[in-house]
Amino acid sequence: MEIRLLNESDARSYQQVRLSALKNNPEAFGSTFEREAAYPLEFVASRLKSDEDQFVLGAFQDGGSLSGIVTFKREESPKLRHRGNVFAMYVAPEARGRSVGKRLMEELIRQAREADGVEQIHLAVVSDNSPAWKLYTSLGFEVYGTEPRALKVGGKYYDEDLMILRW
Repeated sequence: MEIRLLNESDARSYQQVRLSALKNNPEAFGSTFEREAAYPLEFVASRLKSDEDQFVLGAFQDGGSLSGIVTFKREESPKLRHRGNVFAMYVAPEARGRSVGKRLMEELIRQAREADGVEQIHLAVVSDNSPAWKLYTSLGFEVYGTEPRALKVGGKYYDEDLMILRW
């Protein structure tokens, strides 16, 4: 398995994995399949441009297929620049149980720690998503709050635990 920064040339693979995530686990994301399926490939490619404030990591299996993704985005406000956020974490079902998510998050944390002035990273996870919850706590994330009814999917509400990792 290879973990690396994604770039514009990965747009098609990224879009396929992202759409799969939104279709398979709509309760885990703020966006929707319908919304993102309408994005042109050029827009998707623009989301993959990396700099010191944001990046997208991908996990590639030995055959070269993209099987996991995660996004880091630093806060823009001068008073919040010490904070980064984790978004869009997803591992394809066929790659689960192989430490793909752990390796993605370890690399995200490593790169976030190297960013000048970043002191902590935040994420939100659906409260009853036990595998994700266990992953994040194993990496040192702590719950600092819960947002009740954070997401509404198909008439059902989902709470989200708000988590933080400080260094």
